[in-house]
Amino acid sequence: MSSNALLDGDKRTAADWREELQSSVRTLEQLEKFINLTPEEREGIEQCQGVFNWGISPYYASLMDRDDPGCPIRRQVVPRIEELHDPIGVWDPLREQDHSPVENLIHVYEDRVAFCVSSLCPTFCRFCLRKRMVDTLGCPISEDNFEEGLDYIRRTPAIRDVLLTGGDPLLMEDERIERIVARVHEIPHVELVRIGSRSPCTLPSRITEELCERLARHQPFWINTHFNHPKELTPQAVAACGRIVDHGIPLGNQTVLLKGINDDARILKELGERLVAARVRPYYVYQCQVLQGTHHFRVQIEAGVRMMRDLRGRTSGFAIPQYVLDTPYGKVPLNYQYIRGREGNEVILETFSGKIWREPNPQSS
Repeated sequence: MSSNALLDGDKRTAADWREELQSSVRTLEQLEKFINLTPEEREGIEQCQGVFNWGISPYYASLMDRDDPGCPIRRQVVPRIEELHDPIGVWDPLREQDHSPVENLIHVYEDRVAFCVSSLCPTFCRFCLRKRMVDTLGCPISEDNFEEGLDYIRRTPAIRDVLLTGGDPLLMEDERIERIVARVHEIPHVELVRIGSRSPCTLPSRITEELCERLARHQPFWINTHFNHPKELTPQAVAACGRIVDHGIPLGNQTVLLKGINDDARILKELGERLVAARVRPYYVYQCQVLQGTHHFRVQIEAGVRMMRDLRGRTSGFAIPQYVLDTPYGKVPLNYQYIRGREGNEVILETFSGKIWREPNPQSS
């Protein structure tokens, strides 16, 4: 399948996304059909072999700039030698295994769980939090494991929100996805089911009308997807997002702050505004985790806070996601402090422009 064919539009059958997935780029020879590899990229792929998996959907590969190794798409998915030189990275920075009462189910917050139901992904991002378990050749979890997870949710009445994740749950067959969503929704105390998927970005052909129709039957149901750069919001990706929201499924976006890719307020502003235009709500910007092999992606937190401050007052408020650091004990907002303190009965505030405002706010007597 040629890269041009991948951009010709959305007139595909349901079988096409499976065919495309089978044609994932997994060798140097395949990758050279899309880009002119630099010696550093070639060395990175060869040296990372057996350490970090890699694979790219043909669609996503077609978005890479053939001649620019700094291309923000290319940098996200082509292995680099820097991945092998990370002085502080660890394999499980969120200690998910310590929070797993059942294999593949993560319970950090009292009222919600993340349930990893697939280890398959269309594209293997170099900064992937679950490098230890996700692959382009993965498979759904076993039926026994799924039943164990369901049983844990059933006997834990505090759980009201279940996130189906992985891997990418949307790479399972329609029938299996719908069955999983339906069975989770059948549990009386579960109020909300969500799916996390990067398919709208990296494999938009997967977002078929039939899939959306099936998922729309099980409300309330939400999807969070993952775009990191405006270049990813192609007509095909925007159309995929449109199919989801046209079926009444709210769609949010999570971004990872990545050095050399989107660590610029202007890029984040454009990304947020284009997501809103596509009817996708910017949700989180994640600080890149101290994950093995991601040292070259990490931005100083103070720089990230400044970038997010630069967005305030310069674009629509709902186009600005929340900047957070995920920790083993939950997400921590990384915010610029606009409250400067109190003087008597006034609270001193700094506005987005730097001007100071004194808000009358008497203290309780």
